[in-house]
Amino acid sequence: SKMTVKAVKMPCTAPNVYTKVPDGGWGWTIAFAFFFVEALTYGIIKSFGLFFNDLMESFDETNSRISWIISICVFVQTFTAPLSTVLSNRFGHRFVVMVGGVLVSTGMVTASFACTVVDMYVTIGIISGLGYCLCFLPTVTILSQYFDKRRSLVTAVASTGECFAVFSFAPAITALKEQIGWRYSLLSVGVLQLSIVACGLLLRPIIIKEQEEVKAQPPEEPAETKYMLENEQTRTSIESIDSGVEVTTSPSNVPGNTKAEPKSEEPKEHVQILTEHDSTPLQPKTKLLDFSVMRDYSFICYAFFGLFATLGFLAPSLYIIPLSLSLGISKDHSAYILSAMAIAEVFGRISAGWVLNKEPIRNIYIELICVVLLSVALFAFPFASEFWGLMTCSIFFGFMLGTVAGTHIPLLAEDDVVGIAKMSSAAGVYVFIQSLAGLAGPPLAGVLVDTTQNYSSAFYSCAAGMVLGAVFLSLVRPCKAGLCRRQQQRTEESAMEVVVDFPDDFIEMDIGKAENSGKGCDSV
Repeated sequence: SKMTVKAVKMPCTAPNVYTKVPDGGWGWTIAFAFFFVEALTYGIIKSFGLFFNDLMESFDETNSRISWIISICVFVQTFTAPLSTVLSNRFGHRFVVMVGGVLVSTGMVTASFACTVVDMYVTIGIISGLGYCLCFLPTVTILSQYFDKRRSLVTAVASTGECFAVFSFAPAITALKEQIGWRYSLLSVGVLQLSIVACGLLLRPIIIKEQEEVKAQPPEEPAETKYMLENEQTRTSIESIDSGVEVTTSPSNVPGNTKAEPKSEEPKEHVQILTEHDSTPLQPKTKLLDFSVMRDYSFICYAFFGLFATLGFLAPSLYIIPLSLSLGISKDHSAYILSAMAIAEVFGRISAGWVLNKEPIRNIYIELICVVLLSVALFAFPFASEFWGLMTCSIFFGFMLGTVAGTHIPLLAEDDVVGIAKMSSAAGVYVFIQSLAGLAGPPLAGVLVDTTQNYSSAFYSCAAGMVLGAVFLSLVRPCKAGLCRRQQQRTEESAMEVVVDFPDDFIEMDIGKAENSGKGCDSV
């Protein structure tokens, strides 16, 4: 018979406890929160290009100096990723995201009162950049823990928040600037970002506890004395013989006991217990940040992919508005181009999530195909010379960007990279490595624009970085396969060393010793 003890309902602030990955449940609420966190973090960063010309005119600065605002922001966001991982493991995802929301809003609101571009470096670059890191990474990490089979699809759909944000913010901010100016528009954005705190409140941690089968002991056990042989291996070898030889002394054979108690042949009862205890058992401490992933060659290749691919993630979104204006396209039509790119990115993210969920081939190969096509999209921008050509390139780029941007971090949970067990630490280290490209990407594009006086050169630098990223991504699976083969060889070698050769008369010698021992006891 089986007995099931229902778990006690826990308050909303306590962790959700499941016997297996739920693939839903409270995870849908986490996905809802992640949608808005994406909208209010990366959605704002990608829409910042709308303020580029206003900041250049107000501060009388060049493209490269203005682009440092977002570069510092992205650098701080990615450079402090290990700090985000450590704080999340120490204080929990909910608290860290709420603190991040406060920092993001504070930096953006303060930036609206900036007098120089250096003030922007500090407010948006450092303060908001740190807040973005504390908001984004813990949210995507805990979302991956709530899903298994649907992880790729749910993450891709939830990450469309930034796309809808760009689509709605582009015309809204353009209209708002004409009414109240860029400073009050920036202030309004900062106040809106304070709602990240509410999203952080929804992030309940998750604990996976497998069901344990506990054998119920009989109420009364017969007293039985066993005289163990000196050689434990001998006892094991004797008991395994079909003849039933067993050196055991029951109560009837023990001096002083005249009454024999037969063994109970009743089957033992199995009890399944699912309980929640008030006092949690002691568990081994988990590392706040596990750098052992740096010894995995497949992860190193994947990290280099992220390093170079980041060059092509942000610069196009920042320079698409200046590029369209340089081609004589009006401000309203330029905003439409950015909005079209965002909508195409939505379809790209959903399509990538659906394909990855189906797994027609290994997910790492699907990602590689998308990165190659994204490189083609970046090379196509310099050939656009009018509105519809630029619109076509933007839609193609947006779609391919969605396939890569929405999946490259969740793919860390795949066994081809590091697996779900090391997802948290790997994400921190991975985003940390990306910080170098996040710092160098936009300023490098800005320097090329200032040197060549042509915005198309910015897209060439992005395309070159994406091609290098594709090269390293293609090496991930071969490195992982080679590592698995080496581990298998080590396991086989260690197993061969454990094999011990026993003499042919091993059993006979042990039985002889057992008989002599029995005669000695009888003589006593």
